Amino acid sequence: MYLRSRAPHRSASRVLLVVSSLFIITMPDMMSPMAGNIMFSDWQGMIWNVPLLGVVIGGALWALFAGVLGWLIASIYNRQL
Repeated sequence: MYLRSRAPHRSASRVLLVVSSLFIITMPDMMSPMAGNIMFSDWQGMIWNVPLLGVVIGGALWALFAGVLGWLIASIYNRQL
């Protein structure tokens, strides 16, 4: 099986970023304890500020890194064949 380097991981990562950003924007008080539990720290005192520009830049960087990682995994896999 030959993997193509242009996989659907880019759109999936964008959807995940948008959904998580919407959760943080709409429910910051509920997301703070969850983020603290994930990072094993106390984030209750932290103020969440997620501007639209931050979501756009984060989405672009997330898509770029997801694409690079997908390309790297596909390249390593295809060399093993």
